[in-house]
Amino acid sequence: MLGAPLVGICAGAVALAIGQTAFAMTRSAILRAAIAAAFAIPAAVAGYHALLVMSQIGVPSLAWRQVFAYLGAAFIGATAWTRLTVFAEPRPSESGRLMENTSHSVLTAAAREG
Repeated sequence: MLGAPLVGICAGAVALAIGQTAFAMTRSAILRAAIAAAFAIPAAVAGYHALLVMSQIGVPSLAWRQVFAYLGAAFIGATAWTRLTVFAEPRPSESGRLMENTSHSVLTAAAREG
């Protein structure tokens, strides 16, 4: 009874780590968008259904339930997209030239400050 949630949490953490790694290692913008969409679209669908069910508790109007569900889907999908892309370093826009990256990652800068 306690094992299933733990396995689900571990599987989700591993999938997120693999997705972030694949996103960070890929140079193609199209492939990056596809990887991010593979995480953001299911999250948006789950957010839509979760907010639609929760809005049935206190919102009598079907139209307002749909509005809340669509807003929830947009915010949750955007959050999933952002969480996947937040630690990826931006790639140089010039493909033919090597550019030295002098910026520090968010994680490194946070470790130095705190």
